[in-house]
Amino acid sequence: MYARILVPMALDHDISPQTLAIANALLNPDGEIIALHVHEEPQGSVTSYLDAETIKAGRDAAKDKLMEKTATLPNVRPVLVSGHSSRTIIDYADSNDVSCIVVGSHKPGLRDYFLGSTAARVVRHAGCAVHVYRKTDTL
Repeated sequence: MYARILVPMALDHDISPQTLAIANALLNPDGEIIALHVHEEPQGSVTSYLDAETIKAGRDAAKDKLMEKTATLPNVRPVLVSGHSSRTIIDYADSNDVSCIVVGSHKPGLRDYFLGSTAARVVRHAGCAVHVYRKTDTL
């Protein structure tokens, strides 16, 4: 059982109900689940085509969706941060005394073997326990 569990949430994937349920099963009775969404800001030259209001609207939409997905869940604290997904997840866990990360994963493709998925990077570099949930396809 863990006292503080971090659940990174990609808001465009439909895996968060499963990862949050796993975190709840692993949680100490007086523990806390942190539902973390890492909002990646537009890259380099893309920002020259977007005004500040458009960028803020994207972040606000992500915050609203995160709040919606976690509104009815006890012991879950939603957190929205900006940064690069895997590095930010690891840094957040390190600086917030997280004892376990529950992360969702997809079936790896060829690209993942060269670049690594977010889940793979978290597994390799996290300083705490990591539980990976892989959604399986049904036949």
